[in-house]
Amino acid sequence: MTIKPLPDHLINQIAAGEVVERPSSVVKELVENSLDAGARQVKVRLEQGGKRAIRVSDDGKGIPRDELVLSLRRHATSKIASLDDLERVATLGFRGEALPSIASVSRLDLASAHESGEHGWAVKVRRGEISDIEPSAVRSGTRVDVEDLFYNVPARRKFLRADRTEFNHVDLLLRRFALARFDVGFELEHDGKSISVLAPAESDDEQQRRIGRVMGREFLDHAVRINEERGGIGLHGWVAEPRYNRAQADRQFFFVNGRAVRDRLIAHAVRKAFQDVLFHGRHPAFVLYLGMPAAGVDVNVHPQKHEVRFRDARTVHDFLFSALHHALSEASSGAPRPGAGLLEAAVTGAAAGQPAWQAGISLPVSEQLSAYSTVLGIGGRAAGRALAENHGSPDDDSGIPPLGYALAQLHGVYILSQNAQGLVMTDMHAAHERITYELLKTRFMGEGIKSQRLLVPVSVQVSEPEANLAEERRDELASLGLLLDRSGPESLLIREVPSLLSGSDAAGLLQDVLADMASMGDSTRVESEANEVLSTMACHGSVRANRQLTLEEMNALLRDMERTERSGHCNHGRPTWVQLDMQALDRLFLRGR
Repeated sequence: MTIKPLPDHLINQIAAGEVVERPSSVVKELVENSLDAGARQVKVRLEQGGKRAIRVSDDGKGIPRDELVLSLRRHATSKIASLDDLERVATLGFRGEALPSIASVSRLDLASAHESGEHGWAVKVRRGEISDIEPSAVRSGTRVDVEDLFYNVPARRKFLRADRTEFNHVDLLLRRFALARFDVGFELEHDGKSISVLAPAESDDEQQRRIGRVMGREFLDHAVRINEERGGIGLHGWVAEPRYNRAQADRQFFFVNGRAVRDRLIAHAVRKAFQDVLFHGRHPAFVLYLGMPAAGVDVNVHPQKHEVRFRDARTVHDFLFSALHHALSEASSGAPRPGAGLLEAAVTGAAAGQPAWQAGISLPVSEQLSAYSTVLGIGGRAAGRALAENHGSPDDDSGIPPLGYALAQLHGVYILSQNAQGLVMTDMHAAHERITYELLKTRFMGEGIKSQRLLVPVSVQVSEPEANLAEERRDELASLGLLLDRSGPESLLIREVPSLLSGSDAAGLLQDVLADMASMGDSTRVESEANEVLSTMACHGSVRANRQLTLEEMNALLRDMERTERSGHCNHGRPTWVQLDMQALDRLFLRGR
């Protein structure tokens, strides 16, 4: 075959293969155009899940008559005019490909009334041919009708799913838009039946109601509000505390400058923030909004604009992790963390008489636990005495702490305490495990990761790019406790490993760390695996079931929970306490009925 230019209609169909995947792709592009046009009300009508017909209408500014045909040409747009505009895109759409791509694989009718015109105008596209412009009854905004999607590309049509499946994709898409733009009302109709009507939500109460309708009321009951700003980057929104989690990642909505995105860097920061408080295989729920200068994020990296690229990815990652970690820590502890708790103070005061504790991680695990148990006993008694001196009894309502005062112990497993709201039930082992774990992390990881020299260096075979990466970032790897030398073009020699991980697979650990660095820019593998060891130590060093505690010891444990980060869950993800308020107790006993 000789080289020749393709006809415009075929070019548009090729472009449609990237932009138009299914009916929800059409709706996405059209709704984005509506929002960019300043619409305050957007209505979507579907037939057969969008396979038969799609109509998107809005009350935006509309398209002038003399630009109506031009809007159907490829790469014709009002949103960018230069490279500088492309690098600072603030609109949802900008490429000028959506309408011509959709028109190339469907029958498209476009009608619009510009705000400066007396009435609307309409144009049709059939098999790539654009009709003459005709007057339209549209009074304001724009209306786009798309019929028989992929009618002229039968192979693509075969890949469409059942009507219900395609409708669900559109429904989820509109949920994202509803969360992204509270100031816009959205309506969805399917096969002549009204599915949802969301009015614009301006006030905080209206936004809360919209969140509840989209995410479910239970999400709101467990949601923690986030509002952080640092260095020109801001994060706000809602994240559910860990006890509300999902089997699938179906309640995760993240927006960057108003654009819904799915990004590996964002997902990694979220996973890291939740790593100590969720069961394996469970997923957190959140609605989060990241705001930053448009020049700091590149949105022109994916045909459907689902992904973005940050110019300073490390800063964004660290900011997201820090903001989420802080919010979860405060929410999980049940009270703002004022600083070191009574247990920490007791440990610090007793450390001078505990040379075993000062020896740190160079001790065998059994001796570490023995030393810690000794210090812990002193801490528990000191905390109990301080409580007796500074606080009243459970019958005194003044200044009751969040987790209340201990009343009794149930079957040697649960602590029952009374606070201002009602009854609190605490799993004493899970709670003590979290306190111990956080204290161990502070002690062992606070001064950096200590390394241990190997008697026999371990040789690791890697690819040449991985070997180059390890050589370039040798100092960073050393700070993680991994001291190594390059022994060949595709081989490395590990000389030191983190002390806590001296019994682990050093070669596998290094390969995982290098893979993380290559894909994410950094790695938390060493920290995660060290935390696994500390988690095991904390579990074995915590109070066991059936151990009888005095009221002083129970109260000391409750006070330390209030001063410990993430104490609402143990490091395996189990909740440590449950609140039953007086209303819940009254319902159990049918009081007032």
